[in-house]
Amino acid sequence: MDRPIGVIDSGVGGMTVARELMRQLPNEELIYVGDTLRCPYGPRPKEEVIEYTWQMVHFLLKKQIKMLVIACNTATAFTLQELKATLDIPVLGVIQPGARAAIKGTDNLQIGVIGTEGTIKSKAYADALHQINPFINVSGLACPAFVPMVEQGVLDGPEAHKVVRETLEPLKQNSSIDTLILGCTHYPLLENMIQQVMGEDITVICSGDETAREVSVILEYYQLLYQSNRLPNHHFYTTGDKQLFEKIANDWFDTPILNIHSLQLEVTQQL
Repeated sequence: MDRPIGVIDSGVGGMTVARELMRQLPNEELIYVGDTLRCPYGPRPKEEVIEYTWQMVHFLLKKQIKMLVIACNTATAFTLQELKATLDIPVLGVIQPGARAAIKGTDNLQIGVIGTEGTIKSKAYADALHQINPFINVSGLACPAFVPMVEQGVLDGPEAHKVVRETLEPLKQNSSIDTLILGCTHYPLLENMIQQVMGEDITVICSGDETAREVSVILEYYQLLYQSNRLPNHHFYTTGDKQLFEKIANDWFDTPILNIHSLQLEVTQQL
């Protein structure tokens, strides 16, 4: 079906999901919305996250998307069930795919989750993990410094290493995890530093990779896959600093991102 896939995130982090979608589904077109102006979502009240998420969804529905990917863990935790119940297109978040991958990866049933304050407080990952295996022990840690650092394009260097090391120290010292879920789509941009701090014996799970695999399965199931070969025309929208967004995007993607637009989201009523 020749309609785009919609991808939403609180900022630039969902690009980690978008890049994997582009790699695994090279013929599909994406429309990405990053609400960088109001990022991060993690410290915001649940009602505010729901409102902002719906604003992005309404924009994408006008673009006739055939599937919605919520590439934001906080938004997934607070809005996934409502969106699935309301929309007449498939909706996928990033939490369930990440949980399934972590259970495959763990040997000792000790799984760590790092994420925003909202994601950790919601216990969404713990709930998803325990639905599959009630004997999993989950250690969660909020990392509020990570998203602002990524949104500013600070992805390496001594100061970034210091922030990552000090933030993760409690999890490293007080748990026996063998698997760590990066429970925020911004965090894969810091993955190398996170792996260094936690140690090579820890399996790090990026939920974006798993999410892209599930998107492919869902599109095939609903017969929504684009069947021909083409060079897709992706579009990226940001509500914040376009130049910074463009810099981070072109540092992260393998090929230049040409269609980057500024966006002012409208306050709309939920469906």
